[in-house]
Amino acid sequence: MLNLHLKTFLVTSLAVTTLAFPVNAGTSAAQKGADIAAEWDKRDKGFGDSRATLKMILENRHGEKSTRDLRIKTLEVPDSSEGDKSLTIFNKPRDIKGTAFLSYAHILEPDDQWLYLPALKRVKRISSKNKSGPFVGSEFSYEDLTAQELEKYSYTWLKDEACGDLQCAVLEQTPTYANSGYTKMIVWYDTAEYRQQKIDYYDRKGSLLKTLQFAEYQQYLDQYWRAHNMFMTNHQTGKKTRLVYSDYAFQTGLKASDLTKRKLEKVR
Repeated sequence: MLNLHLKTFLVTSLAVTTLAFPVNAGTSAAQKGADIAAEWDKRDKGFGDSRATLKMILENRHGEKSTRDLRIKTLEVPDSSEGDKSLTIFNKPRDIKGTAFLSYAHILEPDDQWLYLPALKRVKRISSKNKSGPFVGSEFSYEDLTAQELEKYSYTWLKDEACGDLQCAVLEQTPTYANSGYTKMIVWYDTAEYRQQKIDYYDRKGSLLKTLQFAEYQQYLDQYWRAHNMFMTNHQTGKKTRLVYSDYAFQTGLKASDLTKRKLEKVR
């Protein structure tokens, strides 16, 4: 989301109907966590493709803000051994217009990511070892922008608790792929619709680095939920980034040939 609509690769067909079952009733914390994450993933399966426009609002530690306009295209990949593809294009301001980011998510293999820089007129490949770096000056990293494929993490249920007006299950998610910038993520899933409500990211030293909050969810095609407001706070730098989504459209006819490295230099 930027390919922050988080999905794909179902590893279990178990339908979780409630998050309130006790761990000690024959269900381990790891199994319960995996079941919850699998249900979240299953409910987003089959959307096909989507397009959206968004604003990225950057705020420094002094409260000064700047805004960028973007659009994003996402293609669901039906092959369960691969992840989704996305293309993000900057429209404004002028100094960043035409910058484009292409991401191919994988399961355990390193994701393929490229950044087109119009000022240099070249495509830069993002190294898997550098994906913890900031994406175009924001508090989102390149790693944050890839699809959260289910088998990229191991899961442990921690507790159930209130999250605002909702009830949430709290999971610890540990990256299983190489070169992650995080030792773990603590994720709040609401028990009503299995939507992610908040994520705490812990850095390689195990310290709390960032918090991402999701708000203003809307449902599309009577099934697929998308947060229209995502707010990332970096606790170590004091910087913040807000993503505000609009104009969502689904099943628009997007094809794999529309999301290729060769097309990066031609996007408008």
